[in-house]
Amino acid sequence: MEINLQNKVVLITGGSRGIGAAIATSFAKQGAMVVINYLKNKEQADRLAEDLMDTYDIDAMTIQGDVTNENEVQAMITKVIAEFDTIDVVVNNALHAYTFDPDRRKLAWELEWEDYQLQIDGALKGTYNVCKHVIPFMKEKKAGRIINMVSNLLFRPVVPYHDYNTAKGAVFTFSQNLAVDLGAFGITVNCVAPGLVYPTDASRTTKEEVKELIKSQTPLHRIAKPEDVVGCVLFFASEWSSFVTGQCIIVDGGFVMK
Repeated sequence: MEINLQNKVVLITGGSRGIGAAIATSFAKQGAMVVINYLKNKEQADRLAEDLMDTYDIDAMTIQGDVTNENEVQAMITKVIAEFDTIDVVVNNALHAYTFDPDRRKLAWELEWEDYQLQIDGALKGTYNVCKHVIPFMKEKKAGRIINMVSNLLFRPVVPYHDYNTAKGAVFTFSQNLAVDLGAFGITVNCVAPGLVYPTDASRTTKEEVKELIKSQTPLHRIAKPEDVVGCVLFFASEWSSFVTGQCIIVDGGFVMK
């Protein structure tokens, strides 16, 4: 069986850089039509879309939108449907800016609820908003793939980034519950949980000693690159995973085993 994502319409939130850009590129390589959502950097998103269209001869579009704002999400989905008439795959990758620095993180007793709320809005609320407005179209055609990005820190909080990890944990639970209701409509919901991925904006300040520590405890003895994450996303988007839902694949070179 071929992976066969040709002409599938794929929406990637936070798709203009880092892991999101790598995911967008991987779908374009497979012949999918790519929709790149971005929050601020229009120039970067437009440049990526142009590169993908030129290199892979596919259709691509960019859409600005804050996934935490339901009105903006609804408008975004309306634009995609108007342009492509469908959405086959959604990759919820957007998140609020976060700095992964063990030395500068807030300890449990230093956090305010607002810290949690900011990350919950970025991760859970953003994912919820996109799913809410995509699900009706997927239900109508009785098919769809929803892929939500979480983190290996859910399973091994080697650094307890309390607010970030809690928000991603909520996305994981949300995804499993969603999978139960949507299965009857041929819609699957799965998660991909990367470990530390370098280089990305979030990992740019990660100290070398932290990276070396992770490498030393990783069977594959290196840090993930953005391109390492895309295989599992493509798997969940394809017919290869047609009987897989409510699951999570950890992509961290074996740092977490379960």
